[in-house]
Amino acid sequence: MTATLTRGAERLHAAFAGAKAENRAAFIPFMTGGFPSAAGFPAVADALLAHADILEVGIPYSDPLGDGPTIQRASEQALAGGTSTRRTLALIRDLRARHGTPIVVMTYVNPIYAVGPREFMRLAQEAGVDGLILPDLPPDQDLEIADLAAEHGLAVTFLIAPTSTPERVKLVAEACTGFLYAVSVTGVTGTREGSALSEVPAMLVLARQHARVPVAVGFGVKDAATARQVASVADGVVVGSAFIHAVRDGQDVGALAAEIAAGCGR
Repeated sequence: MTATLTRGAERLHAAFAGAKAENRAAFIPFMTGGFPSAAGFPAVADALLAHADILEVGIPYSDPLGDGPTIQRASEQALAGGTSTRRTLALIRDLRARHGTPIVVMTYVNPIYAVGPREFMRLAQEAGVDGLILPDLPPDQDLEIADLAAEHGLAVTFLIAPTSTPERVKLVAEACTGFLYAVSVTGVTGTREGSALSEVPAMLVLARQHARVPVAVGFGVKDAATARQVASVADGVVVGSAFIHAVRDGQDVGALAAEIAAGCGR
């Protein structure tokens, strides 16, 4: 696997640099593609993009092992409504026609292989995707995905966790071309009660010894206070389940995004 600086990587790095120049961490909201429905997704995404430095869109998948019940249920709802991998990429293409903000796709590897790796990358490139987050693909087991992504201008992002060994952190950090995704806690996605971010600073010290890309932190960030805690040590703040909850509860997603984005300041 060859780490290649692609057009997508350049756009992502520019987004992080722009946030840094304003003395804040990049705000990276997440939303499941096709949630709450294919028709309702664009308005939710537009509300998030009004405040985002980078938007993360999840490909709905029937067996999302790294996701907690909130995102699992959102994927189930999107799939039940007919949102497929191809439909998600079409929704992103429509977003790209209205927004210049970088967009990354979070996908497990099975949807890529179901479409076909080369065809998936072609569709992602045509949709205007800038990068891929690959939660279940260890870079040392990736025989073609990252190189195919680079051929199509897409950056790749892999994950580390508090349980990652120094050797594993080095391997993953050096393989990332978009940004390095640091999982704040051991476990699955979701908002948490109390402070679940105590292990982040030490993990980032280790990550930055090897990362040549920005480092973003996700899992457990739910409001301005937890965003501020992460922003004090990370280059980016990823927030997902809180927005799924907001959509489900009929809350103002844009207002919540504005609140959390303000919390990303330093």
